[in-house]
Amino acid sequence: MVFEQSIDVAVKLKFQRILFSLIVLIWASVMLYFFTTGRIGKYLAPDFRPLALYGGLGLAVMGLFVLLTAGESASCGHDHSEGDPHDHEASEMHPLTSMCFMLAPLLFAVASTKDGFSVQALSRKALFDAPLSNSVFLAQDLPPLTLEEIEKTHRKNESGCYEFNLMELYFAVGDPELQKLIDGMKVETEGRLVMEKENNESGKRRRLYRLFITCCAADARAVPIILDFGDTTIPTLEENAWVKVSGVVTFPVERGAAQVVLQTATCEPKEAPWEESFMRNN
Repeated sequence: MVFEQSIDVAVKLKFQRILFSLIVLIWASVMLYFFTTGRIGKYLAPDFRPLALYGGLGLAVMGLFVLLTAGESASCGHDHSEGDPHDHEASEMHPLTSMCFMLAPLLFAVASTKDGFSVQALSRKALFDAPLSNSVFLAQDLPPLTLEEIEKTHRKNESGCYEFNLMELYFAVGDPELQKLIDGMKVETEGRLVMEKENNESGKRRRLYRLFITCCAADARAVPIILDFGDTTIPTLEENAWVKVSGVVTFPVERGAAQVVLQTATCEPKEAPWEESFMRNN
């Protein structure tokens, strides 16, 4: 009778170990899938992506080890008193229930996520906030800027517009020296286009943004500027469409703070780059 009970316990333990090893292997597969397909680029800055690879490989090794040794018995390393089963692997929750709790949210998130933020979520990440006009953006630590320096570091397109990235324009609010140099300059930049919510009675304004990520999507922050189409016809585009725009950059004071407003001359759809987010080491 005791022998039959011990066999029954061994079978249950083996089944439980196999289930838990499968859970670990599925987690490992998800991490390696995100890394190998490039989807990890939407969630982690480049410096942190190898951690997903190493973590996935580590989980895979651990899961395979537990799976291959599921039927082995081993001592827990200390003595038990008489009549004390002292089962280190016992749990009040059924193994299948544990498996559901650990895998269902993960698999649902992987299958349903769009690898991006909705406009509603971005509104909580400073999309419609005014630029930080009181920040200096390292201006005091940088050498004096000149128009000649800008011409050396920024290409001109066929229309005579200097190519700026959106972050440069956004942080120019905190750099009076850069403002003086580029105020009234024809520039070209790119980003995602959404409707402007503030000071837009005419309906001719839009907001152009990209995301700034320090380490992961959880700390993502929108980097926006305002587009003012004025008399220009606004192209019909989907909300959050990726576009390339050109126009004259200005710095009017609105809502009690300086704003970056691009008086837009052209706006055309553009294919989103594979790496959409600004990263701290780009």
